[in-house]
Amino acid sequence: MAVARSPRTLVPVLLFVGTVVAVISSLGAPLIPAIAETMGASLPSAQWSLTVTLLVGAVATPVVGRLGDGPHRRTVVLVVLAVVTAGGVLAALPLGLGWLVAGRALQGVGLGLTPLAIATAREALTGQRSRSTIAALSITVVAGVGLGYPLAGLVAELGGVHAAFWAGAAVSAAALAASAAVLPPSAAAPRRPLDVVGALLLGAGVTGLLVALGRAGTWGWTSPLLLATAGGAVVALGVWVLWEVRTPHPLVDVRLARGRVAFSAHSAALLVGLSNYLLLTAVPVLAQAPASPGAGLGASIVVAGLVLLPFSAASVVAGRLTARIRPQLVLPGAALVLGCAFVLFAVLRTELWQLFLVMAVAGLGVGAAFAAFPALVVAAVPPSETGSAMSLNQVLRYVGFAVGSALTATVLAGATAGPGAAPSGSGYTTVAVTGAAVCAATAVVAAVTGRQRPARPVPGGPGARAAGVPAR
Repeated sequence: MAVARSPRTLVPVLLFVGTVVAVISSLGAPLIPAIAETMGASLPSAQWSLTVTLLVGAVATPVVGRLGDGPHRRTVVLVVLAVVTAGGVLAALPLGLGWLVAGRALQGVGLGLTPLAIATAREALTGQRSRSTIAALSITVVAGVGLGYPLAGLVAELGGVHAAFWAGAAVSAAALAASAAVLPPSAAAPRRPLDVVGALLLGAGVTGLLVALGRAGTWGWTSPLLLATAGGAVVALGVWVLWEVRTPHPLVDVRLARGRVAFSAHSAALLVGLSNYLLLTAVPVLAQAPASPGAGLGASIVVAGLVLLPFSAASVVAGRLTARIRPQLVLPGAALVLGCAFVLFAVLRTELWQLFLVMAVAGLGVGAAFAAFPALVVAAVPPSETGSAMSLNQVLRYVGFAVGSALTATVLAGATAGPGAAPSGSGYTTVAVTGAAVCAATAVVAAVTGRQRPARPVPGGPGARAAGVPAR
């Protein structure tokens, strides 16, 4: 059995896996206009090449986290990486938009790997090395986006859309080989049954929500079909929460979210994820749209991808600068910084350098927020529940990602005059105003919930498990 000989080999592989997850999750974003043109599809239809990955990731994250919480974590990681590689191959084959979306859905399974990588770092590493690796893994979620965008754009520019997905499959295969050589076996732990009902309810709720958002422009915001779909999604998610609280083996133990600190981390993950993908989806479309003041810059796929480099670099810098600051203080400030990026986007988007500035400011806010999440979550749960607790946080991030992606497509489609036309400037302004409002709400929620430390649980009480106090 292959085991890691030292942290010198384990840490780079964990970070590589985390980066691959980020690259795969964002691989479709700069390619959406090119996919629409190549496949003869509309922008909202091509947008599903990104949204479906995030949707599957939201459901796969707790499933993969639960399967990997026991003694088979290494096997789960390797199987998931094999599925991601197969999905990349399917997306790369010239079979049409439906098969490309199916391949991207398979790649979405890989989004559940980050919590397992964090759990491995916490278990196999010690002290500051463990803490720094966990923080770095959280940052790779956004840092890898800046890496994936320009690389995908360059490959697509040279070899076409499908070549970019072939490159993604090759990177996934490399991560699979490295993980097989280095990942250690996990510590012995009791294996719990998989909550299939919980997975189905979560999937139905998130899917219904995204379908409602994606079809709002076609059905109408007040149509009975849209209201029924959205209402059904809300009901499914509500039933999912009730089921998770009552079932003895929950997919995600939502009881671990109790307390001010946990609530702050999880609510901010949802809201920051949503606002994050408003920009990550809108900016590449704006950059590649035909030149028009405030509505297009006429840039190539490569240049559109390069716009995300400042986002990646700033996110890493922000994560390091805020590492020693109390995360309860970081979250409100990070949300306000991200809100500033939306304000800039509302008034400065007629020149390429302005988009670079917008994404750099956004990277500072998102990087600081994402670096704070694991510190808040990990501190609130015992080591045996790290996978489940981080899965909940990751689920909410990906739900936010998917909602942001679908919402941007709907808003821009509503600002498009007709088939073949580019979105007007009003669509991007709406995206900017929406993002600023979400960021303001995030800052308020994080400031209010982070005002006090969570009360110390009474041994055996309802908060005992979340704090690591054994029930009597």
